[in-house]
Amino acid sequence: MDFSEALDQLMRGNRMNRRGWNGRGMYVVLQHGYPDGIPINANTAAATGLPEGTVCKFRPYLMMKTVDDEFVPWVASQTDILANDWQHA
Repeated sequence: MDFSEALDQLMRGNRMNRRGWNGRGMYVVLQHGYPDGIPINANTAAATGLPEGTVCKFRPYLMMKTVDDEFVPWVASQTDILANDWQHA
């Protein structure tokens, strides 16, 4: 499927990846964020300069599970956007 179809699937809560990706087990998901806010932890407090426990709102974003079983925010490349090898992970 193409990226627009994959994005629709992400919005529905599905995990998506590309056949062209080399890493096994990698996928992208929609992290819905925290529209009502959550208390920030020590790492986020240090990064933002806000006191730990401050309630902050977070907007939705795309998040990738890496080949190392870690999660990172993800932004699609031009290649990803124009690809037609998107599939359910």
